[in-house]
Amino acid sequence: MFENRPGRDAEVVFVGRSNVGKSTLMRELTGHSFETGGKPGVTRQPNHFDWASEDFMLTDLPGFGFMSGVEEDRRERIKTDIVEYIEENAEKVLVGVLVVDGKSVIDIIDRHSGEDEIPHDVEMFYFLREVGIPVVVAVNKMDKVDDEDERLNDLCDRLGLHPPWKQWQDTIAPISAKRGNIDALNEAVKTHLHEQKRDDLFKFFS
Repeated sequence: MFENRPGRDAEVVFVGRSNVGKSTLMRELTGHSFETGGKPGVTRQPNHFDWASEDFMLTDLPGFGFMSGVEEDRRERIKTDIVEYIEENAEKVLVGVLVVDGKSVIDIIDRHSGEDEIPHDVEMFYFLREVGIPVVVAVNKMDKVDDEDERLNDLCDRLGLHPPWKQWQDTIAPISAKRGNIDALNEAVKTHLHEQKRDDLFKFFS
């Protein structure tokens, strides 16, 4: 289980597979550069950004799912730790941001949609909702996608949201973190903060 969680009463958590660009996104949001492992699965503990005087932090949870060179039981352990962390702190989590790679997410979901298999991304989406956390899906690397609307509609379809995606702009946020284009994510997160009467935290997502 993850230790060393700072004693903050409000947080926004970021979850996602390895290599979807979470670290780049965190750098874009926080202005802080931090060590990211060159290999997937190197980040084994959450990164907490609790630099603010407010009772608030951003938490970047380790990547889950397939990682080359990491044994399956190790991967399962990481996923279990993530789930337990979210369950334990659900009441303090204002928003859960699920980061996916816009270019490959549909293929990955379809590849893992067997009879008794739920793709990790879909499972995480529903799990966050089940524990009462509003979810924003940050669809990263959209600068590499040609058919943006079609891709986002397909993603909605896989997540059980009726297309067109544009009616879900508080849930589906197309971004390109590397290019600094994260406005859609900021707006979606602010919608959920506002619903929880936390407009005081807007400045972290401006």
